[in-house]
Amino acid sequence: MAGVITWNRLRELAAFRAENGLAISLYIGFDPGTAGTIPSVTTKLNSLLDEAQKSALAGRGELAHDEKLGLQSDFERIRDFLTNDFDRAGAQGLAIFAAGLDAFWNVNTLSEAVPDRVCVAPDFYLRPLVPLLGRGEGAIVAVIDRERGLLFKLTNGRLEPLSDLSEEQPGRHDQGGWSQARFQRGIQKEADDHVKHAAEVLFRRFRRTPFDKLLIGCPEEHCREVEKRLHPYLQERIVGRIDVDVENTTPDQVLEAASTAMEDEDTRRERDALDRLEEGLGTGGRAAAGLDDVLGALNERRVEILMFEQGLNAPGVACPNCGWVRSEGSSCPVDETPLEQREDIIETAVQLAITQSAEVIPIHHHDDLDGRGSIATVLRF
Repeated sequence: MAGVITWNRLRELAAFRAENGLAISLYIGFDPGTAGTIPSVTTKLNSLLDEAQKSALAGRGELAHDEKLGLQSDFERIRDFLTNDFDRAGAQGLAIFAAGLDAFWNVNTLSEAVPDRVCVAPDFYLRPLVPLLGRGEGAIVAVIDRERGLLFKLTNGRLEPLSDLSEEQPGRHDQGGWSQARFQRGIQKEADDHVKHAAEVLFRRFRRTPFDKLLIGCPEEHCREVEKRLHPYLQERIVGRIDVDVENTTPDQVLEAASTAMEDEDTRRERDALDRLEEGLGTGGRAAAGLDDVLGALNERRVEILMFEQGLNAPGVACPNCGWVRSEGSSCPVDETPLEQREDIIETAVQLAITQSAEVIPIHHHDDLDGRGSIATVLRF
C-alpha cells in the first residue's frame, strides 16, 4: 500500500539512520503518456535495479555477510513490489525507502515525475521530495457558492473528494402563496445558511485533521461573503482564490485552476523568505549566507528557513556520531570522531533542517541567491 508524502513523514525519514547495514532510496518518474500500470515500465525498472544492486554491492568490503544479504533482500523486495503489488493509479512518481535489517519499509506515491535514481547509504536521500511539498500537496480546496459546496484535498496532483455540501435551495421550488419579497428573503436566508454550514463543516474538518493551506473556489463576487463566514484560523490559512462557476466547472478545471494558484503561492513563499533574508543580512540580524555559515547555523539548531538554489551540490563532511557538519575537516570538534566525507553536503543540510522542524525552500523562481553562495538561511535567533 503506497502512502503520500507529508512533512511528518519527511521528518521520520530524515531522522532515520541504518544501524544494521545500509538503506535504499529509490525514485521512479512515470511518463504521463504511458499506461497506468507498472508493466509499461518494467524494462526500465529492471535495468535501474540491476545496475544499482551491482554498484551497491561492489567494493563494499566493510559490510558483513549478513548485511550484504540484507541489502540483496531489500532489492528483491522492491523488485517484487513493483512487479506484483504496485498499481500506479495516476501517480506521476514513486519513492521507496527500504532498510530490512532495521525493519524499515516505506512506499510513497508522488504528485510529480522525478528523475530515476537509486541511492544506497546509511540514511535516506530526500531532496527530490522537498519541492513537492512546497507546491500545495495536502492543501484543502473549498469550492463553494450560495447553493453548492464541495471540499477536496490536493493529493498526488489530483483532487481527492472529501465532502459534498450541496443542498437544495428554495429557488428550485414553486413559490406557492409566498409574496415575491418574502420568497426572495427566503432564498437569501437559505443561501446564507448554506454558506454558514459549509464554513462550519470546513472548520470541523480542520479541528479533526489540521491543514496549513486553503484554496477558496467560488464566483468572484461571492468570495468576500464566503470568507467572512470562515473561522479566523481558516482565514489565515487561505493561500489563494480561484474564480469558478461552481455548477458548471468540472473537477479537472478546478484542478488546473488550483495548480496555477499553488504555483503562484510557491513563488510568493520564495519571495517572502528571500525578503526576510535580505532584511536580516542588511541589519546584521537573524540571517546567514554561504555554505559554512549555513552549516554552522544548522550545527547550532538556529535555522528557521533553509533556502538554496535548486540543483545546488557541494561536497562536505559530517560526524557519524553527533551529526556535526562542515564543508571540510578531519575530526569532529564536538566529540573528536573522524568525519565522513559526503559527496553532497546539501542533502545532509536538508535532512538536518527537516529534523529541526525548519522550513526548507529550494529556490527556482528567483535568482537572489546568486551572490549569496547559492545557499542561505533565516535564523530563529
